[in-house]
Amino acid sequence: MSLQKRLVITFLALVIVFICGSVGFMVIEGWTFLDASYMTVITLTTVGFSEVNTLSSGGRVFTMVLIVVGMGILLYGVSSVTAFIVEGQLMNIIRRTRMDRNISKLNDHYVICGAGMVGKYVIEEFIRTGRSFVVVEKDDENIKKVKDKFLWVEGDASEDSVLLNAGINRAKGLITVLPEDKDNLFVVLTARELNPRLKIVSKATEEESIHKLKKAGADHIVSTNFIGGMRIASEMLRPAVTTFLDTMLREKGDSLRIEEVAVPADSKMAGLTLGEVEVPRKTGLIVIAVKDNKNDKYLYNPHSSQKLNENDSLIVLGSVSQVNKLRELVS
Repeated sequence: MSLQKRLVITFLALVIVFICGSVGFMVIEGWTFLDASYMTVITLTTVGFSEVNTLSSGGRVFTMVLIVVGMGILLYGVSSVTAFIVEGQLMNIIRRTRMDRNISKLNDHYVICGAGMVGKYVIEEFIRTGRSFVVVEKDDENIKKVKDKFLWVEGDASEDSVLLNAGINRAKGLITVLPEDKDNLFVVLTARELNPRLKIVSKATEEESIHKLKKAGADHIVSTNFIGGMRIASEMLRPAVTTFLDTMLREKGDSLRIEEVAVPADSKMAGLTLGEVEVPRKTGLIVIAVKDNKNDKYLYNPHSSQKLNENDSLIVLGSVSQVNKLRELVS
């Protein structure tokens, strides 16, 4: 039970005891309402003032009962406040307020819906690559695992208010990896309505869900069954490749990654060739491919004479710090 509910119960109980005490003194002693209510107040607060009038035997017994009941209620209220502080709920409120303030400062961040079996790996990758993100999770057990590690919002990701608390209207992208496809579908619908320019990636378990998620507004859908099957086949057919990819993804420190870096319209690189921009020399990256964003075609193992146009994307292999150097160069 929350502190607010406990305090409300304490207050209502005191009001009831006050009314019963006042009526009791009026009936037993025949006092006026003012005298009876005054006697009730000084009895409940144990201030030690003398009685308004001399109490009868019945009045003394009633006063003792009133003191015991009143003190019990007051002790319950005090213990509730003490437990609120000792159990860390006060610190949770302070932490939550600070976290909400930090979330409100984010722009072009990512919202990750779900911190379960799949979500935890998504979160790890975002941490390793230094991305700004907010996690939305409603499961208490999952929240306990992540609440001190990064920004998060507790609640149902399919609700407008929860996504707005995560800054969905200022976000760059959303990933939804909830256990059920129907839940991911509702998240995609809600997110697309709140932010039409948002890039949305969703997990899908069932094959028939892929079309529905696409229709709901997801830009990309990842089938966990398909990925799992491909991985199992790759372990058998090309074990060296899968081992290399595993090492690349799980290595700690300055992790090796295959990344894409777009060439913006105002970049100094736009209009130059790969040989002129000298990406490998300046950053240490290996340029694997160039994506032509006009027709979504890829040129693999591009020659140094390949010209970079506005909005083209460089597909590169290297460490996170090397990729950051390239982002600085293109900007």
